[in-house]
Amino acid sequence: MLYRVNLLKFFFPIDDNLYRIREAEALKNLWKVCWLLLLISVVVYGWMAGLGLGSQPISENATAFSQIQYEMTKFWFVLGRIGFAVLFALLVLFVPSYIFYLLTGIPYKKLLVMQQIVLFIMLVERVLWIPLAVFWGLDWHVSPWSFGIIASYFTSKTWIIYFFGAISLFQFWIIWFQARYISYLADVSRRWVWTGIIFLHILYWVLAAALTVTDIHLLGGWFG
Repeated sequence: MLYRVNLLKFFFPIDDNLYRIREAEALKNLWKVCWLLLLISVVVYGWMAGLGLGSQPISENATAFSQIQYEMTKFWFVLGRIGFAVLFALLVLFVPSYIFYLLTGIPYKKLLVMQQIVLFIMLVERVLWIPLAVFWGLDWHVSPWSFGIIASYFTSKTWIIYFFGAISLFQFWIIWFQARYISYLADVSRRWVWTGIIFLHILYWVLAAALTVTDIHLLGGWFG
């Protein structure tokens, strides 16, 4: 059986697509979808950078630059965000796929399809946050669907707020989806699958919080 990868059609219905992926002997459009997601990631993060999201240290020190220096600074900031988008997309697509391949024995390409869906949902979450940031000034870690805003009521520690800010309703859906996908394609314990996936996501949330804190300090030190 040949399975044609199509991210939008995957959700209608999910069970039918999971069955077809499990039975598929070959996958079509797999690498085209990878390139498409990479391009979308670059566009989304480039758009965010162009809007100035995350560039507060640059804006706060704008008066210290000449017009040319300021424009060059914004250019390098946008370029850096585009580079981050490429790295982010590659990590989300290929690293978890390889880890789950080693742990479950599911064919790597079929796990790559799962991670394509994951990256797509993460990009949707990011796009939905952009108008909240532009019109209401909400940072990503205090978006309505994250737990960062709740954490901010209990602590002022930045790292903890970022950690819980990385946990969102979208992340819960991704955990559920990965557990369902792997359980459907592999004959393994559901408890083991859930434990492994949740552990990996905790590592991701820790890394996201650490990178955010590091990013702020790097920008502040560079432009301060």
